[in-house]
Amino acid sequence: MATSDPIADMLTRIRNAVRIGHKRLHAKRSKVCLGIARVLKEEGYITDFDSIDDTNQGEIRIDLKYGERGEMVIQNLKRVSRPSCRVYRGAEDLPSVLDGLGIVIVSTSRGVLSDRQCREQNVGGELLCTVW
Repeated sequence: MATSDPIADMLTRIRNAVRIGHKRLHAKRSKVCLGIARVLKEEGYITDFDSIDDTNQGEIRIDLKYGERGEMVIQNLKRVSRPSCRVYRGAEDLPSVLDGLGIVIVSTSRGVLSDRQCREQNVGGELLCTVW
């Protein structure tokens, strides 16, 4: 079945896998989802990700990260901009999640970036999700 929002589908799969303690999950591949996975890896929220080719759209294999005692690294993962209500912000107006302990993932003209990278490069864009 086709999903109308592949980003929300990927985020829900990650949320569900983290809650039940899975080490790995598969999500549908798209350029934006690959960008989100790359940002999550760069910021230390996941261990690794891989792109898997198949006869259809392809998949992303994501290896989740947990603490030494099995505590969740991703505590909260929330979609901000939705297909029915897009949310855009400039570089100076990007929100700070938990005073810098979390991140906002932003789709910009330079690709999918974290809020820290957006501030460094002085670019804004569509707020995809928040992570902490």
